[in-house]
Amino acid sequence: MKKLVIQIPCYNEEATLSDTLAALPRNVKGVDLVEWLVIDDGSTDRTVEIARSAGVDHVVSLSCHQGLAKAFAAGLDAAIKAGADVIVNTDADNQYDARDIPSLVSPILQGRAEIVVGARPIEEIAHFSFAKKLLQKAGSWVVRHASATSVPDAPSGFRAMSRDAAMQLSVFSEYTYTLETLIQAGQKGMAIEAVPVRINPPTRPSKLVKSAPTYVFRSAVTILRIFVTYRPFRFFATLGALSFLLGLSAGLRFLYIFLFGNGTGHVQSVILSALLLGTGFLLILAGFLADLISVNRKLLERIDYRLRKAESPGRHDREKP
Repeated sequence: MKKLVIQIPCYNEEATLSDTLAALPRNVKGVDLVEWLVIDDGSTDRTVEIARSAGVDHVVSLSCHQGLAKAFAAGLDAAIKAGADVIVNTDADNQYDARDIPSLVSPILQGRAEIVVGARPIEEIAHFSFAKKLLQKAGSWVVRHASATSVPDAPSGFRAMSRDAAMQLSVFSEYTYTLETLIQAGQKGMAIEAVPVRINPPTRPSKLVKSAPTYVFRSAVTILRIFVTYRPFRFFATLGALSFLLGLSAGLRFLYIFLFGNGTGHVQSVILSALLLGTGFLLILAGFLADLISVNRKLLERIDYRLRKAESPGRHDREKP
């Protein structure tokens, strides 16, 4: 029996949650059971009450407001423990059209993909400003290169994933899970697809994007952090090689002036060359050390994956009478 769990991270969503839940399906082609899961991220309004009255199957309440990324991760853990074979994540503001959920889960049910991202028609969204559209495109371009994937709408929170993929993802960011999980999945070699999805008219301003500069800065930090985590040697070695080449250039410049020009002075070039060469050497050394640490991290992730797999009920366990 295949089970689909649709999860919704919520923080004070009493005004929009009813409409979001009313649009969710209870029957999806290819799965035998559809359950709803709401993650209450420390809400102080009637979010939980509305969820329960709407017939939500599972409610996970965090002790205090911890942010979207933590709520998303808590939802994955709860969905896995509930025996989900496929997990769909959507937003509580009813931004995404729930009628596209079958399109999201189809590639997973067919075995073509482990993660499917709903790609919004960014150019056609009237309430997106030119700046926001530009940021969406730029962010997606960076994520595609950092993750070696081809997802056109990386910030989209409307996505589906297999049980196995969910057990392999670890969210470190306290800001957003969208960019981090894609980069992580790409670096792990997971099969990722994107399908076009529709959106509904806006019901409220975004709680995540307070301002464009803040969003760009925090997203850039997240991308950099994940890239360093999964490609540490390339990151440090690139910086080290650049510093080393600059130092070598400064040293060769001094030698040229010393041998063919005025041999006195230019001590600054010697000092700069020594500093840059030393920095380059230390950065490359840091790359080797970080790569060794990365090997240990991968082993720990493997152990964590096996533990989560052993502790969570599998399909055969759920089918036992």
